[in-house]
Amino acid sequence: MRLNYSDMVIDAEHFQESIQKPNTPKTECFDVIVVGGGNAAMCAALSARHTGASVLVLEAATEHMRGGNTRHTRNIRCSHAAADKFFSGPYSEEEHLQDLIVVTGGPANIQLAKLAIRESSKLPGWMSAHGVDWQQPLNGTLHLGRTNRWFLGGGKALLNTYYRAAARMGIIVRYNASVEDLIIENDRFEAVKVKVENIEEIVRGGAVIVACGGYEANIEWLKRHWGNAANNFIIRGTPYNDGRVLAALLKHGAKPIGDPKGFHAIAVDARSPRFDGGIVTRLDAVPFGIVVNNQAKRFYDEGEEIWPKRYAIWGGLIARQPGQIAFSIVDSKTIGKFLPPMFKPYQADSLEALAPMLGLDPNAFVSTLMEYNHAAAANKEMRIECLDGASTHRNHSAQKQLGSYD
Repeated sequence: MRLNYSDMVIDAEHFQESIQKPNTPKTECFDVIVVGGGNAAMCAALSARHTGASVLVLEAATEHMRGGNTRHTRNIRCSHAAADKFFSGPYSEEEHLQDLIVVTGGPANIQLAKLAIRESSKLPGWMSAHGVDWQQPLNGTLHLGRTNRWFLGGGKALLNTYYRAAARMGIIVRYNASVEDLIIENDRFEAVKVKVENIEEIVRGGAVIVACGGYEANIEWLKRHWGNAANNFIIRGTPYNDGRVLAALLKHGAKPIGDPKGFHAIAVDARSPRFDGGIVTRLDAVPFGIVVNNQAKRFYDEGEEIWPKRYAIWGGLIARQPGQIAFSIVDSKTIGKFLPPMFKPYQADSLEALAPMLGLDPNAFVSTLMEYNHAAAANKEMRIECLDGASTHRNHSAQKQLGSYD
């Protein structure tokens, strides 16, 4: 869920005033309190500290588990005008915006989206100035070398770099610190209620920055929008994103914007842990074969676009299928073309033998695969890094049966 910045408790107009003239006692009082411990939180904390503010970071997780979903990431997407050592080509603001629109269905605040995209070009320089190192893009199916920049060592290394910078700058970090509520008086932020090992305390501050994620780990909240389907969701990210502070913001009048069912969700292995499986549970096989649901039917065009522009929609697509499960089927020609899955794939010498291993009806499964193979028989070569013009070809009546997923 996204919030309208103008209605949040962060009051940019009075930010400097609150730093210079805090209206709360100096006992256990900070100029800026940052709720959360991931990338957004640490960037906010570092930026606030650069102004001379005293900063407290409250991280609900343990030190070992700090950082939220940032622990499971490895790159940033940002606009840039030309190739360099770490980008293979240019990525314009216009293309960046169109990619965002296609994947999300359109941002709730287009002007804010344009601002974020425009400012994204400054990210590599800012991150480097705070100690972040970069690496060449990884090989594999995503082909993100043109649009994304990869930080050396992945998400944990990024977090360690930011936390070291925070320590050098005098930023205080508290772990196992769960923010239970915000105290707002006369429409101004005053303090946070924090619980540490079942002991509650009040921490006062001149301003608060809420950067503690959404509610994707709160299954009961997800069920309000997804129904019982949420019982089958696999949350590859942190189990600490329970939406507690988001609920507090809404209680205090923050304005929700956008679709509460919207999320960044990718295809993950159904054998993954329920929470915190991380990046290694993602499956990149989708554009190299076909995907069927538990009725052995295709439900979307696997090759609609190049994979970097579509991988983030597949979690939502699967969430809308019966049982919230799907099966990616590839053959011997493509099995080595993508990053290998964490769990060993099921393998058989025939479609008839593979179907029962997946719990699928053999007749329906073989029919779907044979129909597709026949329609794609003219394709002799495949280029996964671009739209190569290859597609299925059928006569009119058969094409109508196949639908738009070809």
